[in-house]
Amino acid sequence: MSERDDPETIGRRVQQLRGERGLTQKQLAEPAYTPAYISTLEAGRVRPSDEALRHIAERLGVEYEELLTGRPARLATDLRLRLTEAQRMLSGGEAEEAADLFAGLLAEAQRHQLADVQAAALLGLGECALDTGELTAARRYFEHTERVLADAPLPARVPALRGRAVSHYLAGELRYAVYLLESTLDELNRGGLHDPDALLLLYASAIGPYMDMGAHARAAQAAEFALALAPQSGDPALVARMHRSVARTLLAEGRTAEADASLAKAAELYRTLHLRTELAGCHWMRGYVCAQNGELERAEDELRQALKMLAAGRAALYSSQVAVELADVLHRRGRSEEAADLLNDVLSDLHSERGALHSAAAHRLLGIIAEDARDTDAAEEHYVRALSLLERAGAAGDLADLCRLLGDLLRRTGRVEAALDAYRTGLGHRTAPGTTTLGPAPAQPPL
Repeated sequence: MSERDDPETIGRRVQQLRGERGLTQKQLAEPAYTPAYISTLEAGRVRPSDEALRHIAERLGVEYEELLTGRPARLATDLRLRLTEAQRMLSGGEAEEAADLFAGLLAEAQRHQLADVQAAALLGLGECALDTGELTAARRYFEHTERVLADAPLPARVPALRGRAVSHYLAGELRYAVYLLESTLDELNRGGLHDPDALLLLYASAIGPYMDMGAHARAAQAAEFALALAPQSGDPALVARMHRSVARTLLAEGRTAEADASLAKAAELYRTLHLRTELAGCHWMRGYVCAQNGELERAEDELRQALKMLAAGRAALYSSQVAVELADVLHRRGRSEEAADLLNDVLSDLHSERGALHSAAAHRLLGIIAEDARDTDAAEEHYVRALSLLERAGAAGDLADLCRLLGDLLRRTGRVEAALDAYRTGLGHRTAPGTTTLGPAPAQPPL
């Protein structure tokens, strides 16, 4: 709620309401005040006391708050109820419907100058855009949120900063995403702003980019900090998201049982909270864990469940990403033709600006399928496309693996020098994962 309006604005408001009700200045003033006082007040030449405003509000038949600020008394409460509903819809996978509600809330919040509701609505619109894969729009909403909260403490701006980082990450801009997350963590920790929810959100969000860049040690450290912060968080949805992210580092360390247990905890929290999209993410990650562990039938079941839930919520970008991982499982189960059809459908929704890493993964798998079919030209074309996408994103670990595949293909077709170049490129990315793209680690929280 903002401060009261200035005397001139309040005076005009009193005059307008009095005229609408057909009251004279004398009728409005009696019995506690004089017509002259009302005249002076309406002219904006006196700052009315709270007692005077309460008297006038009663005579005019309006709430004191509405007279003071120009807003209906229940407006803030009504907006917050609608905001909660929009957030529930977003959590339930109804991103497009939630976006319509957030947009209406934003217009009303701007009209009545309710900065906190305006920021929450913008943040919601950004999250909706992430769900539907509109990454440029998402980034703009998050940037707008940061401008609205420019004077707020840093912890209050963290969800918008994190959203902006995720939009860059999903667009394949890993280095910049990590820069945003790490610089914010550094500022929080060095400044003594140890807000558990803010720190947990940032550390959990950093795990994915770290893993894709090959910076496994830093991903493991972020997971360790996130797990230590989880008991201090008052946000169960945040804790659930953290468990899902931490599962990736556990898997990289070969701790598949612990990864699965972490995802089970997240799934239970999301199920309780009815967060359909996040629950789909748990099935997605569990499918990934099963695939890495060789449980291909269970992996296919989990990924199909995730795809079904995301499709129901029309989360297009996430659906495309899950489809790539499902295609990998299908290929490994001997159903390469089905996998190729799925990948070709997915590539129409992915490109370098939108889902670069999964677009690269789709081309990589199509290259492998083409090699199996002895179509070396098609395989090379897919590998080169994947290489271009991964170089732009800076995904060191995936780059090294792809250079090996490309090098092997070139060597088998008699192009030894080109194969050696590919191997050297891969070794350059494999020598020290993450060191060419990451600077010093951010300051640590006092755990």
